[in-house]
Amino acid sequence: MDIDTYEDFKEIRVRDVYIVDVFTDPTPVVLLEDLQGNMLPIYIGHLEALSIGNVIKNISPPRPLAHDLILTIFERLDVKIEGVLIDEKVDKIYYARLLIKKDNAIMQFDARPSDCIALALRVGAPIRVRKNVLENSEVEMSRLEGARVINIFG
Repeated sequence: MDIDTYEDFKEIRVRDVYIVDVFTDPTPVVLLEDLQGNMLPIYIGHLEALSIGNVIKNISPPRPLAHDLILTIFERLDVKIEGVLIDEKVDKIYYARLLIKKDNAIMQFDARPSDCIALALRVGAPIRVRKNVLENSEVEMSRLEGARVINIFG
């Protein structure tokens, strides 16, 4: 894929991180939103929710989290995060690629969307979702109807 062209993608923002009580099983969800208000919920792990929530709420933990460590390593190696592409969903699992730049070469790494989002938010890198993945998110949004939502950061 030519990563200089993003016609099949829409840039999104992270709306917030929530704990959703689905069938009495509290699960963290990161809610992504495009400029038209289309939303995409992605279920994530508790540690990733904490990491993303810290960035959204501008909270600095007393010790670096894994995503902070990765950025420190990238900085010392002169590596820059170019962006995130969330480009596929297979069997209810979302797939993403982290785009990083070293010298003039852009490299892509398969990664969980939650890790990509946590890293991109820390450096202000764009997060893009393939249009057909976003269009199919209505099913995921309907699963949240009637769920108890708790904003974990107030």
